[in-house]
Amino acid sequence: MSNHEIIIVNGLKKFFGEVKAVNGISFSVQQGEVFGLLGPNGAGKTTTIKLLLGLLEPNEGEMSVFGMNPERDEVEIKRRIGYVSEEPLIFKSLTPKDLFNFIASIRRLDEEKTTALAKEYLESLDAEEYYDQLIATLSHGNKQKLQIIAAILHEPDLLILDEPIAGLDAKSVRVVKSILELHTQRGGSVLFSTHIMEIAQDLCDRIGIINKGKMVGIGTMEQLRQQSNKVGASLEDVFLRLTEQDTSVNEIVRKLRESFKTRNLQGN
Repeated sequence: MSNHEIIIVNGLKKFFGEVKAVNGISFSVQQGEVFGLLGPNGAGKTTTIKLLLGLLEPNEGEMSVFGMNPERDEVEIKRRIGYVSEEPLIFKSLTPKDLFNFIASIRRLDEEKTTALAKEYLESLDAEEYYDQLIATLSHGNKQKLQIIAAILHEPDLLILDEPIAGLDAKSVRVVKSILELHTQRGGSVLFSTHIMEIAQDLCDRIGIINKGKMVGIGTMEQLRQQSNKVGASLEDVFLRLTEQDTSVNEIVRKLRESFKTRNLQGN
């Protein structure tokens, strides 16, 4: 992995009225790295991603992507990235064939090569039968497959993925993981947000954990274990400790077990 930093975030803040969605976070993503961005619902992950994409303006702090400012250089940055949103943001009135031809046109890709590559990805994700069907008629999972393909067709330098595997079956998740591995092998980078701890632990080189808009842990899996004083723990246990949810989870589990035990005794 190179030490060349593709993304640099320093003291980033974004407020919506009284809500401090992002409250002074700092991190970097290196070339050839998969960096995981984890946090509870409402922690600030998607807001951070939208700031990096130039879709929102920060209140304070600095950020750069490829050494450029997302506020000033958003067109050039977007030329070099592929983005997958949590909810598929694709033209549902088109067919996948129309969508990929449109992408080839606006990104000035060779149409024949793009079509061949798109069909290869569709086949690998068991979605080739939908090539000429309206996207609006497809399931959430199949729309998500199309969004992933649309993000990687131009072989971007950076993939920004917000819950990219939501709705995918186990086979498709494994294929997407392989696609990301191949992407980093050629020097590409990934900023990856997910709620699925097993995927993050397996896939990410480093992980940043956000809670209530603040970065509460960052580093490799071993570094996160040290930061949470959880030697040998899983990412799930580390995550719950760093986001201060472990005590409440343990109490909830205790009450559920007591209730279960009481019902069984009453039943007997």
